[in-house]
Amino acid sequence: MSVVVSDFGEMRDGRKLSLYTMSNRKGMQVSVTNIGAAVVKILVPDKNGVLEDVVLGFDDGGDYVNNDCFFGVVIGPNANRTAKAAFCLDGEVHHLDVNDGVNNLHSHKEKGWHKRFWEAVCGEDRVTFSLEDEDGSLGFPGNKRAEVTYILDEENGLTLHYHGISDKRTIMNLTNHTYFNLEGSGSIEDHELWLAASRYTPADGGSIPTGEIASVEGTPMDFTKSKRVGRDIRETFEQLQFAGGYDHNWVIDGWNGELRLIARLKAPVSGRQMEVHSTLPGVQFYAGNFITKQKGKAGVSYGPRWGLCLETQYFPDSANHPEFPSCVFGQGEEYDSVTVYKFDAKIVEQF
Repeated sequence: MSVVVSDFGEMRDGRKLSLYTMSNRKGMQVSVTNIGAAVVKILVPDKNGVLEDVVLGFDDGGDYVNNDCFFGVVIGPNANRTAKAAFCLDGEVHHLDVNDGVNNLHSHKEKGWHKRFWEAVCGEDRVTFSLEDEDGSLGFPGNKRAEVTYILDEENGLTLHYHGISDKRTIMNLTNHTYFNLEGSGSIEDHELWLAASRYTPADGGSIPTGEIASVEGTPMDFTKSKRVGRDIRETFEQLQFAGGYDHNWVIDGWNGELRLIARLKAPVSGRQMEVHSTLPGVQFYAGNFITKQKGKAGVSYGPRWGLCLETQYFPDSANHPEFPSCVFGQGEEYDSVTVYKFDAKIVEQF
């Protein structure tokens, strides 16, 4: 196992970006970079052993400065949406950037942690990124320090270990926004998905949870049995119409904070499969409904549903829903979570 470091462009202020590439004995490669602690490339074999990149992104680190679709980046300090761009914590109201209608999305589109420079330290099989953020930055209390460590193992597993501390109680809900396409290109609608979630959190027209935790049974939201992503995506179901397709939080069955299998994804042509394991209570499945048309790696043109996200997380707008699992940390209570994306290329009929 080794980590190779190469140049990868620069930030707007001239700081140099590096590309850190981990490789294992099976030929799998994972490349990550400083800006947004982003996953840039994941090369995995198909059923014939052919390596191909299975994530969306850019060939130059400078392009991640724009990155309006959040390709590959770590979102923080708070992922997903916050209603009316505000939350009350310990009797004090904190105001966030209004950037998604009247709401807040991903903390701040230009100044969030996905646009920040993360310092990197390499190990034999891992890269650890870290950053610090001051009290009140982006509207969040506390002097904060966050780390994310990417670890590649010999069984084609990529572990993301997140850790965060704050000297004040604050909201901390980190996720990774990588878009996966296990065929390497084209629409993801033929990918087959299974989720260990018999419930989800319905949302309003602004994608803010209503507070209800609803059963998926009898609805297009049911992935408790593996099915094609595109099978029901155009159904006249209010939740799908609100979000232009799948862009919702699913509630992990039996969540207790332990690392467990929460999702499987399969590409029928390449035979590639990906398991997702997580310690977190929710997963945002986003089918890439609004990927803007743009040039990605190797000059490939991306568009809607060319990739999908499985963002492990606390529920959207948890700060305003005391009935949801709490993402309040700080003053000795440290944030810590693990997510593992494990790849294979076995040919099976169904999960």
